[in-house]
Amino acid sequence: MTKYAILEQHIHGAFGVDFNTANVSDILYVAERLYERGIVAFFPTLVTDTIENIKQQIKVIKEAAQSSKRILGIHLEGIFINPEKKGIHNQELFLPLTVENYKLIEDDFIKIVTLAPELDENLIDYLKSKNIKVQAGHCIGEDLSKVNGVTHIFNAMSGINHREKSTTLSAMTNDDVYTEVIADGVHVCDDALKLLFKSKPKDKIILISDALPITNSNLKETVFAGSKIYYNGIKATSSSGTIAGSTMLLDEIIERLMAINLFKPEYIENSWNYHKINPKDFI
Repeated sequence: MTKYAILEQHIHGAFGVDFNTANVSDILYVAERLYERGIVAFFPTLVTDTIENIKQQIKVIKEAAQSSKRILGIHLEGIFINPEKKGIHNQELFLPLTVENYKLIEDDFIKIVTLAPELDENLIDYLKSKNIKVQAGHCIGEDLSKVNGVTHIFNAMSGINHREKSTTLSAMTNDDVYTEVIADGVHVCDDALKLLFKSKPKDKIILISDALPITNSNLKETVFAGSKIYYNGIKATSSSGTIAGSTMLLDEIIERLMAINLFKPEYIENSWNYHKINPKDFI
């Protein structure tokens, strides 16, 4: 168990469990296994799915949370994102960013929503009025003035181009915006990490895993977000080569950063402040 009390705000599953299909027992199993590794609390993250299944999984996660204080709320990643940066998400299930569409799945246990701000139709204001953290992700827009943060910076967003604005560039230069980053050595190269760590205030960087259900399991392939995912021992990709989430948990990512002298405690401690949570409540 790591010496740090870790909060994980972006994780899709692990140990063979997928939060988009899990039952209550599955989720409680993941919660205990994560705690053993020093990940004391987390936000189960749901990817794009049908309205019916999202509602069902919200219900399941809420029921699990009644038995485990370690489950802090749901991170909704999907439905309200840009098809141009869909990654492995199923764009046939995307919806316009309206309050009416959000109300189809609305629940007080949704605490973080990843969306494409350039497609916003007044949804951001509504979410923020409900004290929901809004993060730009799977998007191409450069205006981040209304969001709290960005989801897995560099990945599934418009990148850095010295001739024009982009999501990544705006996130790097705006000190008010929090930036999730997957520092597993696969999603972002170490030189890009160094650039991020130099350009952003340390207390605005949030380490995440974006871990897949295949993580820390014996699975070599699985279905995730409606796509077949293959794991080659280093990374997990779709059949077309599109990289999916990470196959490392956050404690492993922290150990990797420590080994190459890139870790700062602020990269995980700031997430407690971001969500107004005291880590001592979970130890």
